[in-house]
Amino acid sequence: METTGIVILAAGASKRLGTPKQQLPFQHKSLLQNVVHTAQQSGPMPVVVVLGAFATQIKQQLPAEKVHTVVNPHWPTGMGSSIKAGLQHLLQIQPNTTSALLLLCDQPHISTSLLQDIYALKKSSGKGLIAASYGDTIGTPALFDKKFFPQLLSLSGQEGAKKILLQHPGQVATLHFPEGAIDIDTNSDYEALLNTGQ
Repeated sequence: METTGIVILAAGASKRLGTPKQQLPFQHKSLLQNVVHTAQQSGPMPVVVVLGAFATQIKQQLPAEKVHTVVNPHWPTGMGSSIKAGLQHLLQIQPNTTSALLLLCDQPHISTSLLQDIYALKKSSGKGLIAASYGDTIGTPALFDKKFFPQLLSLSGQEGAKKILLQHPGQVATLHFPEGAIDIDTNSDYEALLNTGQ
């Protein structure tokens, strides 16, 4: 029985933006609320949100959401610790998880249909790693079979999950997602997002 869990990474301090990107309004919700709803609509599976900077105020935005939150005390060290914290929490609440989908809160164009296509590609390809491709790279959203959980749990510092994708190219199936290149790191990124009206 395939059991997928979702880990949403939302622990960063948004230093270049100067305000918590997780709370930026987009399509009548915050960026974080948008990705949470998208994740929930993709299927009946546990959703873990990893918080760090601004955890208390961001958590207040999620009271009505049926999500599990975990605060990563080591968030300043980088994304690796947040991936580890999220996956550890997921395995606590769903010990029989067979794959984990990693999402970022600042990729505003993630859709329910994209996530469902990722799940379908894992089944049809037989690959242990499914990643979105955009520009000349691959990355999140990315789905990891449980055989890669030990490597995810050993990430540290600035290491992201892309390191694992690049180490196992023969195990990776990709899904074209050009909008994945759009993420919100600066005020100009956010203004461009709003100006597109999407």
